[in-house]
Amino acid sequence: MYKISLITGDGIGPELSDSAVSVLNTISDRHDLKFDITKLKAGDAALKETGKALPDETLSTIKKSDACLKAPVGESAADVIVVLRQMLDLYANIRPAKSYPHMPALRDDIDMVIVRENTEDLYGGKEFSLGDSAVALRIISEKASKRIAKYAFETAAQRNLMRKVTCVHKSNVMRITDGLFVKSCIEVSRNYPDILFEQMYVDACAMNLIRQPEQFDVIVTTNLFGDILSDESSQVVGGLGMAPAANIGDNFALFEPVHGAAFDIAGKNIANPSSFLLSIKMMLDWLGKKHDDTRCIAVGKKLESTIFDLVKQGVKTKDIGGEKSTSEFTREITIRL
Repeated sequence: MYKISLITGDGIGPELSDSAVSVLNTISDRHDLKFDITKLKAGDAALKETGKALPDETLSTIKKSDACLKAPVGESAADVIVVLRQMLDLYANIRPAKSYPHMPALRDDIDMVIVRENTEDLYGGKEFSLGDSAVALRIISEKASKRIAKYAFETAAQRNLMRKVTCVHKSNVMRITDGLFVKSCIEVSRNYPDILFEQMYVDACAMNLIRQPEQFDVIVTTNLFGDILSDESSQVVGGLGMAPAANIGDNFALFEPVHGAAFDIAGKNIANPSSFLLSIKMMLDWLGKKHDDTRCIAVGKKLESTIFDLVKQGVKTKDIGGEKSTSEFTREITIRL
């Protein structure tokens, strides 16, 4: 039995959470794999109700669970996900971008992962007013840089595709901070002689993600750059509706869709649940590896292949050219599981 904490979020979050619960319950019913799901409040609604975007009870429950799923939250997102990343030391943000059939991807052979440092950089929140100016501190440490580089090389080795890591930075301008990041990545690369290592400036990477996306395998970069590039890579393969993400530390992990709360379509039952469901697939992989549980990995593969096959057959939600509602698409998945 795995204890899963589920932040239901804002906007379309509750609808996506219902989809996630339906899929997890189907897995519990039909496979030898059980989940105890606890729904939790965090985000704009929680802030209005309790005065805290991340209530103490929510945080306490998350810490007692085996893993956390987080639906998108609204304007208070930084007070939820950034805080959780730092408090739980979820230093690796993992965002795969993969071509799916019958999707508006630039190419049909894209399969990359962006490995983003998740705890420092400009997202540390150290901003100050100085008279009529504003200042933000960019903190890059050797420790954080080396451990995210190691995670990237381990990821490339496990994927066993191109076996390539691309370090993305802007050290020609930010010579000290990005200089330290590059130096750390180079040092780590020496421990992986079988993995091809290359460097690329962030502006060139942004261009090449459109020009030659099939040339990327694993991208490792800093927090801000990774946030921007991962949204770009998601659009390159067809849109944020198919974009999952993981926030992983040494002892805990949180999984979420890349996209936001989309208040404009909330309550209309038209949101694409795929991003959240593919995040569940990432959670199952992580649980399987952490607990040496092959059942989790097998069911995760089944979930991903089910979504893949549905999209290939043209069974899609409206955002990607189909006609299925959120609940209808979820139902198609549960039937096949």
